[in-house]
Amino acid sequence: MINSIIEAISCSLNKEFGDDYEIHNEEIKQGLKEPCFFIACLNPNNNLFLGKRYERTNQFCIQYFPQSAKKQRECADVAERMYDCLEYVTTDGDTKPIRGSKMNHQVVDGVLNFFVNYDFFTVKTEDQTPMETMTASTDVKEGG
Repeated sequence: MINSIIEAISCSLNKEFGDDYEIHNEEIKQGLKEPCFFIACLNPNNNLFLGKRYERTNQFCIQYFPQSAKKQRECADVAERMYDCLEYVTTDGDTKPIRGSKMNHQVVDGVLNFFVNYDFFTVKTEDQTPMETMTASTDVKEGG
């Protein structure tokens, strides 16, 4: 599910910012072309909630590497747009979007770090083994 959410974040960013911005989810060692985004899931958790329900919390960090010399201004503009475009994301195969929560951002060393949680509940279903066939013979007792 984490990869599906990363893909949904990527689609939302691409829809908002267009093809001029590269979007990565794997580490780039050399040749980083700015402006670009880097998406990572920082702290996924899966906690038993009630019965067979599990609460999944997924904190994502989307880093933005600006292109212009006015990095603070560009990062502030991009962050404002990210609050809107990442509020709801839809994963493949789902009809209902997942709502982003706990959104915040900070600029460190000229790089925007945008944090958002996509938390949801899942229900664990167990495979049920069907019963084997059973034959029963019954006799009716007369006169009794």
